[in-house]
Amino acid sequence: MMTARQKEVYSFLRQYMRENGTAPTYEEIRRHFGFRSYNSVFKHLRQLESRGFLASPGKHRKQAFRLTEPEGFSAMAAAAAAVGAGVRLPLLGVVAAGRPIEALENRDTVEVPESFLGSGEHFALRVRGDSMVEDGIHDGDIILVRRQASAENGQTVVALIGGSETTVKRFYRRGARVELRPANPAMKPIVVEAARVTIQGVVVGLIRKY
Repeated sequence: MMTARQKEVYSFLRQYMRENGTAPTYEEIRRHFGFRSYNSVFKHLRQLESRGFLASPGKHRKQAFRLTEPEGFSAMAAAAAAVGAGVRLPLLGVVAAGRPIEALENRDTVEVPESFLGSGEHFALRVRGDSMVEDGIHDGDIILVRRQASAENGQTVVALIGGSETTVKRFYRRGARVELRPANPAMKPIVVEAARVTIQGVVVGLIRKY
């Protein structure tokens, strides 16, 4: 029997591989769950492998692992156990992954598996721009955001600048200033007084539709 956290990890792997046709990188797993180090990623993958839900394809294969189903554990049961019920999140509008733009307050919603989210209040935003492409966030993606008013250095945040402009960037505090850094070497960071920046939330996942 999988623990709750193992179900969350397994659910994320199934969803990612179903949408992208390949396994996520260790960095993508780490960022999705907010793990502080790769050790946590490796621990959960080893636990799933020991229970028969993961298999290593061998050292000469590019893909690090593949999903399996233990004997007596059907695909339907695996999906039900791992994904769980869907949750509808408010899709609040558009956020810039480029220069800041004004977020739009829409009334749309988007459905995601409950196990994707963890604790806390969440919302979704559609990304416009390509400043976060090296973090795997592309124009048109929907990001899943855990609502919170603070962030640690290096986390990807949704930030409100000057009370009107919203952007998604990596967050770094620099004394009395804040640096909002893109994940695109062709773009420059935004550096502003800390008092002008309000953290709206931390990015915990994304949805990409083809």
